Amino acid sequence: MAAGGSYSIVEYFGGDGGYRCGYCKHENGNFSHGMWSHTMTVQDYQDLIDRGWRRSGKYVYKPLMNKTCCPQYTIRCHALNFHPSKTHKKTLKKVNRFLSKGEMPVERHDEGLEGEPMDSAHEAGVQPPRQDPLKIDHSEVQDISTSPDTDTTNSTAPTTPREDATPAPAEKTPNVTPKSGKGADPSRPLCQKAKDMRKERQLQKEQQKQQEAESSSVNPVPSKSSSNQPKSLEEFITEFLPNDPLHRLEVRLVPVSFEDPDFLVSYEQSAALYARYQTTVHGDSLYECGESEFKRFLCDSPLEAETAPDGPDVGYGSFHQQYWLDGRIVAVGVLDILPSCVSSVYLYYHPEFSSLSLGTYSALREIAFTRQLQQQSPKLAYYYLGFYVHSCPKMRYKGQYRPSDLLCPETYTWVSIERCIPRLEISAYSRLSENAQGGDACALKELGRVLVLHRRTVMPYAAYARKRKGSNDEKEVEQYASLVGQTCAEKILLYRA
Repeated sequence: MAAGGSYSIVEYFGGDGGYRCGYCKHENGNFSHGMWSHTMTVQDYQDLIDRGWRRSGKYVYKPLMNKTCCPQYTIRCHALNFHPSKTHKKTLKKVNRFLSKGEMPVERHDEGLEGEPMDSAHEAGVQPPRQDPLKIDHSEVQDISTSPDTDTTNSTAPTTPREDATPAPAEKTPNVTPKSGKGADPSRPLCQKAKDMRKERQLQKEQQKQQEAESSSVNPVPSKSSSNQPKSLEEFITEFLPNDPLHRLEVRLVPVSFEDPDFLVSYEQSAALYARYQTTVHGDSLYECGESEFKRFLCDSPLEAETAPDGPDVGYGSFHQQYWLDGRIVAVGVLDILPSCVSSVYLYYHPEFSSLSLGTYSALREIAFTRQLQQQSPKLAYYYLGFYVHSCPKMRYKGQYRPSDLLCPETYTWVSIERCIPRLEISAYSRLSENAQGGDACALKELGRVLVLHRRTVMPYAAYARKRKGSNDEKEVEQYASLVGQTCAEKILLYRA
């Protein structure tokens, strides 16, 4: 059972038909399996993305790797060991020069090759349903119980899934490396004086050195503790910023919840920025990126907000990381904070600032944010950039955030990208694992133990099949369970009409 007594509930769609690929533009070459998630725990979603799934709004999909024209490999960066490349440092200096002196670089024709460090339904060609397709009556979700006719050891009746769960309060992050602790004080003013910011940086460095001296077992965020040690990412982010910069940048983390006042007050401005970005950068029509599409794609999330004693102060769930420049939003990174990672969902920004390479800049800020969260929750140590598509040169930039791993599509084990690239140069689809005998540790073994939700009742599929004599959905349920794996199939509820 999930934490707090709640279940994830999904409806599986299959996915044997092809559709247009957003990478190579093949009209019928993109294949993926999909399911609509009515609600999902963060641990279940963590387990799913570690099997190659990814969400677009509430639609969760998995590319059919050995059939699709442009195989999409899940990629993760080891945030704690990340060191910025020359290109990354150049981007950070470019942004800081703009903040300090207002210098806006001239945009080159090759600037777009950096891409954004997030995938989108628009780019990949994923086609989620236009509206919630679930045929579940809300009363079925709110009043589920465990069937007495059960073949599973899990006999505890779950409580109502939290459809209106409110995430932890937003953490406001100034333009310095945020200090760990209880998070931002909502009563404080939005912007700090430069003098106070400088004092905080100095205090933070002193505290960090003290923590390093007291405990050798903790792996803290790297810092420059001696002259022969390279600068940390956090130091490059704040490098050369004067006490009184021309422009003031503030980064705010806002839970995706219409119950949250910070999310609510910035909603219209954020939606307008999304529309401007999509029409200018991606060429969408206003119909394709209106408020309803913005809400469906970037605000509707199946993830339940959760907190845990060993979790980060901000909690788990879906968030918008807003970049406020001189009092207005100029970029928004959509993030999922999960038990083991920060997962990037999407980025949109004001086209006026495209020459600042905000895709790269936001990814670096998000890696630094992951490192901050890891100090509060040790197992949260990875930054997921979505999908790496080696067959699409424009998408290879994600491999520059190293050290990083790709997910093997057959064994679901992680392999360093350096070992993967030679294989992908030969074939767009490849079994990445070098262990010839290795297999899927969570492969489907017992179809009867797959959990289903039928008429407000949770039961194993074996019990459901006995109740529904003549049911012809065994192949569909088997396909679903094979894709999510035995572990997830015994936790997530598959809706049955």
